[in-house]
Amino acid sequence: MTVKISHTADVQNFFNEVAGVDNDQGNRRFKQIILRIIQDTARLIEDLEISDDEFWKAVDYLNRMGTNQEAGLLVAGLGIEHFLDLLQDAKDAQAGLTGGTPRTIEGPLYVAGAPLSEGEARMDDGTDPGTVMFLHGRVVDAQGAPVAGATVDVWHASTQGTYSYFDSSQSPYNLRRRILTDAQGCYRARSIVPCGYGCPPSGTTQEVLNQLGRHGQRPAHIHFFISAPGYRHLTTQINFEGDQYLWDDFAYATRDGLVGRLDFIDDAQASKARGLDGKPFADLQFSFQLQDAQDASATERSQRPRALQER
Repeated sequence: MTVKISHTADVQNFFNEVAGVDNDQGNRRFKQIILRIIQDTARLIEDLEISDDEFWKAVDYLNRMGTNQEAGLLVAGLGIEHFLDLLQDAKDAQAGLTGGTPRTIEGPLYVAGAPLSEGEARMDDGTDPGTVMFLHGRVVDAQGAPVAGATVDVWHASTQGTYSYFDSSQSPYNLRRRILTDAQGCYRARSIVPCGYGCPPSGTTQEVLNQLGRHGQRPAHIHFFISAPGYRHLTTQINFEGDQYLWDDFAYATRDGLVGRLDFIDDAQASKARGLDGKPFADLQFSFQLQDAQDASATERSQRPRALQER
């Protein structure tokens, strides 16, 4: 017979003491969250009859996950980051906020402070032998009018599936740029076609996914922050038509309206016109539609901690 004591007055009083509910110090909101975590953990232990061995194995896992800095990867793999998008979608629907380019997850690999340019930028440092990609599009408002001066903050992986800053072999801010749209709301970038990638095979996230019978692969994709005064900040990313993992992304980031088409062009004349000496290249056009901001806070991205490249 399962013994359950978490609901008893003595244990609840103990949890209140642990969470600092009974004192006037500290942060009330933080106490509320910690108390709920403690209470739900106790119920989980009781309801699923978690053994001591299972409990301490979980504690060891958390230690190793922190050492590997894979918490951001795990919350994506367990669908929690996608759930946050679904929850915000539901809140928007309830408030009557519709339209615009869909949001999707940020992921854990953004680095703040990328070089800023007007209208266009070259994103790669020329060392990756991948296929040259020309990325371009417009930022428009809810009525389709151009949004001039919008910041298109864009980043993506190399052909090895790695990101600068986190991959020390790449130069600072390689494949990362911020571009201000021109008077027509247009942005343009030259880069390389990114590659999909997977969780580190021996990492703590893949360790969990293995137990769930799931892979840890992502389709090739490009991340974006789009922001402009008076408009809601947009966090999104686009994946590519035809990718093996397009609708089987371990991070659940693929959404309708966020699939782009890479056009591979093998035309010597067109290539030379682009300054590529006759080599094939890829072209990707993708535009973004912003919603009006309901208040000033909506124009800002979340205060999530992010990496900052040392110059």
